[in-house]
Amino acid sequence: MTHSRYDLSASETEPEPDGLDMPALARLVFGHAAFQYLHAACELGLIRLLSRHGALGKDAIGTRLGLGERACDILLLGCASLGIVVREGDRYRLAGLVAALVEAGDWDGIENTVAFEGHIAYEGQADFTASLRANSNVGLRRIPGTGRNLYHRLSENPRLEAVFFRYMRSWSEMANHHLVSHVTELAPTRLLDCGGGDAVNAIALATASPDLTVTILEIPQTARIAERRIVEAGLEERIHVHAGDMHAAEFPGGFDVVLFAHQLVIWTMEENTELLRKAFRALRPGGHVVIFNSMSADRGDGPVVAALDSVYFAVLPEEGGMIYRWQQYDTCLTAAGFGAARRLSGVDTPRPDGRGQALTRPDRSVARARIRSVVHTRTGG
Repeated sequence: MTHSRYDLSASETEPEPDGLDMPALARLVFGHAAFQYLHAACELGLIRLLSRHGALGKDAIGTRLGLGERACDILLLGCASLGIVVREGDRYRLAGLVAALVEAGDWDGIENTVAFEGHIAYEGQADFTASLRANSNVGLRRIPGTGRNLYHRLSENPRLEAVFFRYMRSWSEMANHHLVSHVTELAPTRLLDCGGGDAVNAIALATASPDLTVTILEIPQTARIAERRIVEAGLEERIHVHAGDMHAAEFPGGFDVVLFAHQLVIWTMEENTELLRKAFRALRPGGHVVIFNSMSADRGDGPVVAALDSVYFAVLPEEGGMIYRWQQYDTCLTAAGFGAARRLSGVDTPRPDGRGQALTRPDRSVARARIRSVVHTRTGG
């Protein structure tokens, strides 16, 4: 997979010197509606239909998708106006970018991201203002269940859980090239993957480094999914799952690297600092901590994708979280006892994420995304 396929930075224009102009304001006012057209094009099968059959007329599209004439008119009006499809004469074809992503096999990742936004993120975002006022994730009330956070509630909703893990797997696979490259440079033999999800990163790392063993620390509800994936990959001898709450107990010890992938955007900075202290204690002297997630600029004015992603973290996962600034992680790492940091950046995909060393995930959004890393090393005994 080449990462240039996902460099959609051309879609992010420079802001006006004095802020908004009227077209930009209109995009903000009606942005939610624009997304709904993309979501509908994916859910109704328009993208897949045109990728299989090429350009089609409106009647053929309506018949194949099972849509009435008015519904089909609305769908095609929006998709053509937004550039998702292109009208040529009386027929509609996929836009060049969309067609290229489908042909390259990369559209699945985009579609999984759109499904996550449509079925999970959008639900909670209705409570964004309320979440800011309460300084808490008020939007969690939109997700059925009794769990204390989004991740516990997903286990009570199998359909949403499947949507979430398809998205996270796609999102992680888009960025794994950078994660594997940087972690492999550290030549670890034992790695702790905190909040390792369905093992997508652990499998990629273990596959790339035959001498590496990985321990995944995950909540019990997710541990079962990780164990199944590990068996499917044939790596159960080298990847092990430790079921537990990373906030509730000490980490197991004796590791060369502790990895936080897509984790330290979920919690408050105070919680992040405590997790980093646990990571410090779990590392051998000279070990590394790797933070792999999106980070915003130290100036606090961008990138746009960091701001957009922060809406999700404000309303849903936990009571604290956002796309934090580089220097905020530096402060946490120093408080946890780590030495000098090494920051690493890479441009990658749309969207939608080391303790001794810090890396970061690509920003979640259809614009420029940067993988950012800070390298921190444990010194002393």
